[in-house]
Amino acid sequence: MTLGLLLLIAFLVLAASIVGGFRRPRIWLALTATGAAVGMVAALRVLLGGDHWEWQSGFLLGGEPLHLRLDGISALFLMLVSVAGGTGAVYSHEYWNDQHNPSSAPRGRAWWSALLICMGLVLTVSNGLHFLIAWELFALCGYFLITLDREPQGVRAAGWLYLAASHAGTMCLFAFFALLASRTGSWDLGPMRDHPQLAPLFWLALFGFGVKAGFFPLHIWLPSAHANAPSHVSAIMSGVAIKMGIYGIIRFSGWLPVPPAAGWVVIGLGATSALLGIAFAFAQNDFKRLLAYCSVENIGIIMIGVGVALLAVTQGDAPWGRLALAGALLHVWNHGAFKSLLFFGAGSVLHATGTREMSRLGGLARTMPWTAGLFALGTVAVAGLPPLNGFVSEWLIYLGLFDVVTGRGAAAWIAMPAVIMLAVAGAMAMASFTKAGAMIFLGAPRTQPAAQAHECGWWMRAPMLVLASICVVIGLAPILFWPAMASAVASWQPAWATAEPPAPLLTIGSAQVVLAILILAAAAWLWRKAFVNGVRRSPTWDCAYAAPTARMQYTSSSFAGIVSGWMRWVLQPVRQVRRPRGHFPAEAIRLERVPETVLERIITPAGDIIMQVSTAVRHLQHGRLQFYILYVLAGLIGIGILVWLGGTP
Repeated sequence: MTLGLLLLIAFLVLAASIVGGFRRPRIWLALTATGAAVGMVAALRVLLGGDHWEWQSGFLLGGEPLHLRLDGISALFLMLVSVAGGTGAVYSHEYWNDQHNPSSAPRGRAWWSALLICMGLVLTVSNGLHFLIAWELFALCGYFLITLDREPQGVRAAGWLYLAASHAGTMCLFAFFALLASRTGSWDLGPMRDHPQLAPLFWLALFGFGVKAGFFPLHIWLPSAHANAPSHVSAIMSGVAIKMGIYGIIRFSGWLPVPPAAGWVVIGLGATSALLGIAFAFAQNDFKRLLAYCSVENIGIIMIGVGVALLAVTQGDAPWGRLALAGALLHVWNHGAFKSLLFFGAGSVLHATGTREMSRLGGLARTMPWTAGLFALGTVAVAGLPPLNGFVSEWLIYLGLFDVVTGRGAAAWIAMPAVIMLAVAGAMAMASFTKAGAMIFLGAPRTQPAAQAHECGWWMRAPMLVLASICVVIGLAPILFWPAMASAVASWQPAWATAEPPAPLLTIGSAQVVLAILILAAAAWLWRKAFVNGVRRSPTWDCAYAAPTARMQYTSSSFAGIVSGWMRWVLQPVRQVRRPRGHFPAEAIRLERVPETVLERIITPAGDIIMQVSTAVRHLQHGRLQFYILYVLAGLIGIGILVWLGGTP
């Protein structure tokens, strides 16, 4: 009863914030933060209490009783919604305020609160019909947030692409829930593992939720939407909204039987998404697009963990599945924290310089030290390096994969390539964020806006500090978060329920603390060496060239040139080259653009063909009755021929 009251209060407060947000930004902020905090308390009660809450109404909504459920899995995701929703609301108070955006800021506040409500409903409703309604409303809220600034054509195009992809996924989910209801006789949802005839429906769910999750190659909407949306919207879309797709896959693979090949397919999709997602990220010059493609990589990492868990179920509840699933669920949280932090940092840079192009930045560490330091912490976390949180969850997934490989058998043949691809993706992630940090914050300013950049205020800085603290705490004390992970794992597979944390988690935590102490000691020594004893500054060595300029620095494309060449087969870069001519050339140009390969080389041409065929077919609709009679006669003759051929021995 207490949990139900908490959820009701959270939804009511967020609903009130929609009205209050139009004229009173501070009232909206207080209401949104309160609603997020109450939702967080409700989720914590489930995660730490080890129980779940369920309620069914006595009235009908759309012909079906309203059925709400909050268990370990939905509570884990609800916590993420609350943290990201609250910090994003605080960040937007300065980043997207009424002074600079008088028309769109009030709309943005209302749609932000509506998005949080709809995501909360997606996580709590336990009825297929109501789930579809909440899912569609959630997609619409995302569209209106992405297109807050409707003037640029790129923003409108990104919004329409997101909406089209979302509806394609929703069509599959409608088929999934309709078939599920027709075979079970009810729209009500819950554990149904004893109905093996439902297993083929998993493929519909994988596609429908996969579009929202954005794993490769269903990611076509993700880069442009995250790059063109306001940065606080990019943060919640990348850190939380795409996790609703992961929630759907985890939720219904736990409630329903799955085909024997499901684990193999999900691992393969995850490994491919991790490797190709980070390859595209490395080749980007737009830092928000780089972060978007990095989300494709991290969704792939989560999918690998989920796939290993599915494989373990088919192998008789193998113990390594629990490690992999715990790692995947923890990575859901970790990615939400460090990716929101990175998008907030990117928003701070964009707010100060007005550009997303890394090759037009540089030297911002001097004028934006807070942003530079917090962005650097986020890059260490996203690269999966110790002693931060990204390392912990990725290491748990690695341990699950290692156990599969050492166990030999048929499962080892799919696990070994996944380990290799995951390792390569990790190395490329380090290279990608080394490039991003160096291009944006190090060196000399490449343009005047970069030279005149300024640090963000505390309304933007405080949410980044909160998220950075989460990254540090999970990294140094992962054992504190095991009860939440154990509750979610038990909700997915009751046979894996255990209160005892795995031994590797204790080892990782201790090693991370020791490493953090060593890093702090080394940093203190370097600080004393550099600033207390004095630093001698001199120009960068430049091969004896006497007049270096900012244009002589590495560009984003040159930094990634070698690896882009290796991955040319999938990146398909478009180059524009004008070579220098004469003894004293006036100019030379070498531009390179990496297209959205799947969208521009596969989806768009296929769509053009469909449009040409449909345009040609439209000519058959000319309004002449005699031709319509001819079409009917031709159809009857064709049917007659088919029947005659079918009856011929």
